[in-house]
This record gives sequence, C-alpha cells and structure tokens, in this order.
Amino acid sequence: MPNYLDVVYNKEKRPYTDYPSQLCSHLAEEFGMKKGQRLLDIGCGRGDFTKGFKDLGLEVAGIDRERGDSDMFKEIDVRISNDLEHDRFPFDDNSFDVVFSKSVIEHIQNPDTFMKEQMRVLKPGGRVVAMVPDWQSQIFIFYDDPTHLHPYTASGLKDLLAMHGFANAEAELFYQLPVLWKYPALKIISRSLQLLGPVKKIEKNKFIRWSRELMILASAIK
Repeated sequence: MPNYLDVVYNKEKRPYTDYPSQLCSHLAEEFGMKKGQRLLDIGCGRGDFTKGFKDLGLEVAGIDRERGDSDMFKEIDVRISNDLEHDRFPFDDNSFDVVFSKSVIEHIQNPDTFMKEQMRVLKPGGRVVAMVPDWQSQIFIFYDDPTHLHPYTASGLKDLLAMHGFANAEAELFYQLPVLWKYPALKIISRSLQLLGPVKKIEKNKFIRWSRELMILASAIK
C-alpha cells in the first residue's frame, strides 16, 4: 500500500529543487545557527531539509514514521517513531541545540506530548523552530491533505509555545519566496495579491502562489 511520502511527496508531484537548501540557509542566518550545533528535524520526510542543514555544517538527526529517500540520508541518524503524537522521541534529554519541524504539527490532533518532547530533547537555551501552514490564507485548501488535523494561526501557535514553557515565543506570517528574503521591499506586491482573499486552488505561477499561500514561522527558547 502506498504511504504518505509515495502519494504526497513523490518525485513526479514534488520534484527535487534547491528551495530546501535556500530555506535552510535563510533560517540558519535568521536564528544564528552555527556549524557543529546539533539539530533534530522532526518529520524529516524524504530528507530535503535534513540534508540542507547538514550541508551547512550542522550535526543533524531526523525522526519520522518511515525512512525516506536513502540517498538524502547518507550518514544521517534517522530514527523511527510510529506515533509522533504520543510516543517519546528516541533521543536523550538535552541533546539538541535546535529542534526544527516543517509542516508537521498540523498532522497532530493533540500537540501536548509533541511539545513536551521537543522541550525534553532540547538543551537549555536551545531553540525550537516550526513552520506550519497558515490557516487564514489556506482555509479552503487546508484539508486537501487528508492527513491534516489541526489548523493554526500565528497567534495560536505563539500561545501554544508559551503554554508549554518556552520563552521568547514569536510567530509571524512567512513567504516561501527566496526573492522576498533578499528584497523585502517586494512584499508590497505580495501583499496586494492577498487582497484577493484566501486561496481556493493551487496556483501554477510560483510568485502568485507563495504570495497568497502563506506559512507561519514560529520560534522560541527552552
């Protein structure tokens, strides 16, 4: 039976691009990640972002329900958890400088154990970084993924981090367009496109799509 990666993240539907490495570089600069720091990629999937952080010199490990593309995971410690909602992560306390997840927590109905486990495996002073689909801009397409269970807004995700003991919690709307990271003034064009309202279909034009189909970028400190 085909699994989630086979159906949603197969190479034909979502071919490999240089976007993961660009995003990892952007996040590493944004949050001051340094070579040699340990990073855990939760829900590492086929390994695009895990490898992206590894290529920056971080010591990375991954966790997911199944091991993805083996070529991506060469020399990377990937461990299996059948249930990220309820299971204890198979890593020691205070193991990581950074815990990263992208498009994971929305697949979890009750995030309490998930949040506690992130706190447990982080070192004191370590940082959690999470990226989640923005409910307000994706309301009409959010459940196109049948495994989505829990929508989030920026304020809701920020409060969730604070409720679980994380300090300095922040959350903001995030554009998945590298050109906007380099030239923030261009956001005025993206914001004008948002006047069209929440997206109702996947746009083929990447600039239009990622100007309207937003993510939430959240971070906090243990």
